[in-house]
Amino acid sequence: MDIEMLKSILIIIGIDLVLGGDNAIVIALASRNLPKHQRNKAILWGTGLAIAVRVLLTAVALYLLNIPYLKFVGGFLLIYIAIKLLTDKEDEIEIEAQDNLFSAIKTIVFADIVMGFDNVLAIAGASHGNIWLVIFGLLVSVPVIIWGSKLILSFMERFPVTVYIGAGILAYTAAEMILGEKRLAPFFEEYHFLHFLLPISIILFVIVYGYLANKKQGRTV
Repeated sequence: MDIEMLKSILIIIGIDLVLGGDNAIVIALASRNLPKHQRNKAILWGTGLAIAVRVLLTAVALYLLNIPYLKFVGGFLLIYIAIKLLTDKEDEIEIEAQDNLFSAIKTIVFADIVMGFDNVLAIAGASHGNIWLVIFGLLVSVPVIIWGSKLILSFMERFPVTVYIGAGILAYTAAEMILGEKRLAPFFEEYHFLHFLLPISIILFVIVYGYLANKKQGRTV
């Protein structure tokens, strides 16, 4: 395994942990009214189907990112997502408790699709076109998300710097997407210093902007 592949795997796992930390809460909310013996089935089936759908959507995103200039646009969209991670405290979707197994599974999968767009885009950018990296990253991080997300969320609340680190990972991935735009390759080759300057600039912009926005609102993160 080369250094680039190891770096991609670590980034994908980091993205999954940062952006997927609310998945277990979705699962808990959707299945809380089920009988105990059905709750585990809802978690397993709902999570399994959600993973399958996410892999499929990421594969589609990998294909779409081959369209000219879409990586460039996707990079800027990921910058927006990174800032949103730091500054947006509103829940994006209301999760209703379900009283039957099928409805709970459907709710879990639907919520994951709606809330997982940022995750799909970020992983597609970090994987550099390798769907096996996407699958491996999900297989490693999903068990942690399901059984440890409450711990991760409480850790983030206790140590706000963790969220800034996560936003920094997304910002770095955004820079890599922009630099990976094939139509702009001659430009980036001519100004090779941008391969170092752009990631640093985007990371600093996201973190400083997020910090100042939170400070203005009287929040630590």
